[in-house]
Amino acid sequence: MAKHINILVVDDSAFMRLLLTDLLSKDDELNVVGSAVDGKEAVKLAKELRPDVVLMDMNMGEFDGLYAVEKIMQVHPVPILILSSVGNTNLDPIFDALELGAVDYINKPQKGGSKVREIGVHLVATVKRVARAKPKATKIEKDGLNKLSHTFDSKALYHAIVIGASTGGPTAVEKVITSLPANLNVPVLIGQHMPTNFIKSFAARLDFISPLKVVVGKKGMIPKPGMVIIAPGDTNMVLVKDKSDTVKIGYSDEHFKEYNNPSINALMMSAAKVYGSKVIGVLLTGMGKDGVNGLQEIKSSGGMTIAQDEASSVIYGMPKLAYETGAAETVLNIKEIGGYLVNCL
Repeated sequence: MAKHINILVVDDSAFMRLLLTDLLSKDDELNVVGSAVDGKEAVKLAKELRPDVVLMDMNMGEFDGLYAVEKIMQVHPVPILILSSVGNTNLDPIFDALELGAVDYINKPQKGGSKVREIGVHLVATVKRVARAKPKATKIEKDGLNKLSHTFDSKALYHAIVIGASTGGPTAVEKVITSLPANLNVPVLIGQHMPTNFIKSFAARLDFISPLKVVVGKKGMIPKPGMVIIAPGDTNMVLVKDKSDTVKIGYSDEHFKEYNNPSINALMMSAAKVYGSKVIGVLLTGMGKDGVNGLQEIKSSGGMTIAQDEASSVIYGMPKLAYETGAAETVLNIKEIGGYLVNCL
């Protein structure tokens, strides 16, 4: 019999705590061991009950979700899944929670209770996935950004960097992008598994904290040095060459069994095709297999391939498979990837 996943539910609404307990308890593998009304009680119960997952709201008066994430990561590091409607209006607190150590986030429907049942299947699946995570706070040193210019050779050794990430990715991607210099001599293309409504905010956040220009990819856009292009969440972004051999952003209708919208494999495979040996592929934290075949194609085309190491991954799934299959030639801690990329260029 499968081991129970013990869950602590944290929400300031008594109705929501009951509803979530009822929803989760219907699954044989899940077991709600307690509930808390705010961040302060959540910290106390996380320490006492030692749950496998904490399912937590963000807005809860004085002791909110951010307070709880930070303190729980100090007293009893445990996978925390944020379930909040705050993301309907402002995603910054969510990204802050992820940076403090929360593993993943689900948007709570605005209509509250009645609508939460509609995300039940997704919620249960996410709780099970998050239970396998190794949570870690990754503080992004806002004043430690790489604003310095780097002296590159006049001719770039590579023409692009392609990065793929899933669970735990937003903070990992942030860590890499903020360690790249302001005068980066190649474009960076990113496939991050994330709900569509998140991606615009994610790009805006990265653009704000990084000296590089960060945008969401649009069809026909030309990747230029110093540009960071994030794949939109409603399509598979690819790279194509036009008649004059100019590399541009395109969208693909092809369905990829590992993951779609955005597919990391779609992005990496197309990069291998248009850039050949002049591309660096990087696969970061996440569950599943997306990006492994893409990394393999980059390697086969003569490009360079890197995977995040186990110690710094929230979920060591995609990078682990990339390492085990030989798709990744180099395995690095997230703190080292930015510097390594700059040295390669």
